[in-house]
Amino acid sequence: MPTSRPGYEYLSAYTLGKVIQDLTVEFSNKYIDYKSRTHDQMVQAARSNCQNVAEGFSNPSLKGYIKLAGIAYGSNEELTKDYQDFLRQHNLPIWGKNNEKVRVFREFRAFWTSPTSLNTPKPPNTPTEFANMLLTFCNMEGFLLKKLVASLLEKHEKEGGLTEELYRKRVEYRKDHS
Repeated sequence: MPTSRPGYEYLSAYTLGKVIQDLTVEFSNKYIDYKSRTHDQMVQAARSNCQNVAEGFSNPSLKGYIKLAGIAYGSNEELTKDYQDFLRQHNLPIWGKNNEKVRVFREFRAFWTSPTSLNTPKPPNTPTEFANMLLTFCNMEGFLLKKLVASLLEKHEKEGGLTEELYRKRVEYRKDHS
């Protein structure tokens, strides 16, 4: 695996988001009418989740990163609701966190198996199990994104943002050149 992988690709929130994105495309293609607005919205929400983490990480402004991580969280929440709606609208059960299969799903940790591949699990064969797996992953992702936002807010509190950093550099420059 190359060491030139961008730092955000090592974030659990990013890698799990990519797995959710890939599996959401499979789920939507299999169980949601391709021409429906729901299909497009689910695929886009899953994409938005990890893309905003990547864009935020690359943003020179910590404030911008916090904002984009929040957008990722919102996209993940939207996708979570879509899976809940799918299960409810198809009269399928939403499994609780103490369900044995949910416990197994919650043990999953995404990681890179090659420069271009993650250890994406094989999709379950039933819509009930597949949707509940993705719902569980979305809940896990929500937790990770909340932690990411909290850590960024803490970093901002301790270190300040881009404007403060630029000001410190300008003061230092003036001091050195006066």
